[in-house]
Amino acid sequence: MTPPDGPAAHALAPGFPPAEWKTVRAAARARAPRGGTLAILLSTLARRLLQAVLVALIVAALCFLLMRVLPGDLAYRVAAGRYGYDLVSAAAAESVRAELGLDRPVLVQFAAWIGALARFDLGTSMVSGRSVAVEVAVQLEYTILLAVGAILVTLVLGPVFGLLSGLRPGGVLDRAGLLLAAVLRAMPSFVTGLLLMIVLAARLNWLPAAGFRGAATIVLPSLSLGLCLAAITARVARDATVTAMRSPAVAFARQNGLSLLQTVWQHVIVNAAVPVVTHLGVQAVLLVEGVVVVETLFSWPGIGHALVHAVLGRDIPVVQGMALALGLMFVALNTAIDLLVLAIDPRRRGA
Repeated sequence: MTPPDGPAAHALAPGFPPAEWKTVRAAARARAPRGGTLAILLSTLARRLLQAVLVALIVAALCFLLMRVLPGDLAYRVAAGRYGYDLVSAAAAESVRAELGLDRPVLVQFAAWIGALARFDLGTSMVSGRSVAVEVAVQLEYTILLAVGAILVTLVLGPVFGLLSGLRPGGVLDRAGLLLAAVLRAMPSFVTGLLLMIVLAARLNWLPAAGFRGAATIVLPSLSLGLCLAAITARVARDATVTAMRSPAVAFARQNGLSLLQTVWQHVIVNAAVPVVTHLGVQAVLLVEGVVVVETLFSWPGIGHALVHAVLGRDIPVVQGMALALGLMFVALNTAIDLLVLAIDPRRRGA
């Protein structure tokens, strides 16, 4: 940031010689980035695009391999998913095997899948016969809704609690926040979900326990997924607040008569936001991982819930499509966080 000039500089630092301010401003201009923002933006997008391609290839290969090494006859499980276990027979399994080309060599099947993926064709479900792309699009809407709800819970609870704790490090609120964060971080998301379901849904009857029947049904899944992330975010925000409060900029602002509230608003929040937002990229892994567990627990009609059913039914195209969507969602979240960091931190634009 370029130092102020003229009356603004004198108001900010009374007694500081104007000639010295001119020297400081000239040095700041010399260090300022010169048109590098667009280049950094394009570089970030190109890097994330390459990451998305690599994620797609790795997810496709791992899903294909893992579904083949699961115990049991793949054709028989697919036939059971179509006709039911009571009606399936060896003849039906052989018919499915020939229809889906499961009798071909494994490498030929994998090459066909990669070729279809290169054409943006996710294929059709082995069980239902519907387009995998359509199923992914339908389920993805609910998963994004749940992810947004969890992120809102994280951003509302985590940074606020961390900021208040960081203003008085070692105080009662700071110690209580450390204990609460340790408990929530150690507790798996499905345990948190079960406790919330028992207390808020079964005992108090405040919220619906599972399914999707309106806006109220998103509260429990979002809390189950967001509380763990909020606990981590609170500690990151607390440490960032402590660091910002000890910085020379904050000391300088306080010496020039700014109140604590003004100092926090103008200096601490801006500086503490950068590590908090950056750490959200690390937590994106926990978010994508938790989606599968929480959606299954609450019967939320998203990608994670559909992925579990597809694995049980050995529906390989659906498994690959759902896993691919989760992987790309992780890349998209990290891309959004990179762009947000570039927007709030001018130092990254000059890197």
